[in-house]
Amino acid sequence: MTPEHKPRPLIDVLVSIVIPSVILMKLSGDDKLGPAGALVFALAFPILYGLHDLIRYRSRNLIAVLGVVSVLLTGGIGLLKIDARWLAVKEAAIPLAIGIGVIVANKLGYPLVRKLLFNPAIMDVDRIEGELDTRGTRSVFEQRLDWANYLFAGTFLFSAIMNFVLARWIVTSESGTQAFNEELGRMTLLSYPVIAIPSMIMMLGIFWFIWRTVNRLTGLGLEEMMVTPEDKEPD
Repeated sequence: MTPEHKPRPLIDVLVSIVIPSVILMKLSGDDKLGPAGALVFALAFPILYGLHDLIRYRSRNLIAVLGVVSVLLTGGIGLLKIDARWLAVKEAAIPLAIGIGVIVANKLGYPLVRKLLFNPAIMDVDRIEGELDTRGTRSVFEQRLDWANYLFAGTFLFSAIMNFVLARWIVTSESGTQAFNEELGRMTLLSYPVIAIPSMIMMLGIFWFIWRTVNRLTGLGLEEMMVTPEDKEPD
């Protein structure tokens, strides 16, 4: 039986951001691990952590896979001493690809917002859809859900732009050097408050948009539309 994957935000931040950043900034000197050694050691944490989750929980999450690929590409740029400007391109390309994927999936009939936010694990979908049908507002809701999906794609566009700007601003040294590693560490640390937190706030804004839409089209209050622990208990 596959173990249930539970969110571990503090561990995620520690392993994927804090530990690698500290290693890159503090252990990249020639008298310590050296630029190449520190880079491999630092990137081993998010790579092994990501692979562990993919294998243990049999996750097929495309975003998780792209995260591991992104880290591997970062390591390749540093170890192969590729022009550091490609780091900015790589940093922007991953979220941009995800954003485009969100739009394409929506066009193909697989809106990710429905899977992530408007799903039976979070909201009482049957009750909401029943009210929408009763009031004849289902088509309006579907249109608003499409808007939410585009807003969701927009969060990745924001991440792509900010990733590119942050990388070009901070990482200016030649790849494969101690300075490059230290700048990469600073960029990784700053990416959380500058990019991740605003993106999470945007996601909360999208959830609020969906809630307000459901509230106006069905008349249901927040407690009425959300799934409660009692609802999840088996009969």
